[in-house]
Amino acid sequence: MAAPRQVTLRFAYPDDVESLNRLAVTDSAEPPPLPALLAEVDGEPWAAVSLADGSAVADPFRPTAPVVELLRARARQLVPRPARRWSAVTRLGSLGRRVATRTC
Repeated sequence: MAAPRQVTLRFAYPDDVESLNRLAVTDSAEPPPLPALLAEVDGEPWAAVSLADGSAVADPFRPTAPVVELLRARARQLVPRPARRWSAVTRLGSLGRRVATRTC
């Protein structure tokens, strides 16, 4: 049985650019634009996901699919989604449907 591994998800810092470039070359991809999240497994960079455009790079010689999924889940928590805009017409329209349903 393999020993448990320590996985760290963190923001990539400017001094991580070399690690991001190395991951990108290994993955035959472009480095992810900053800001980005970096996943380290036992202190070694395995994958990264850009918060700017969602692109990812990962070491193809390691089992990185679960690590990339963790990065994407964390990125979804950090990147705000556009707020849903409610107009007066929308609110009145739904109120009108509720009133019409109750009176019929």
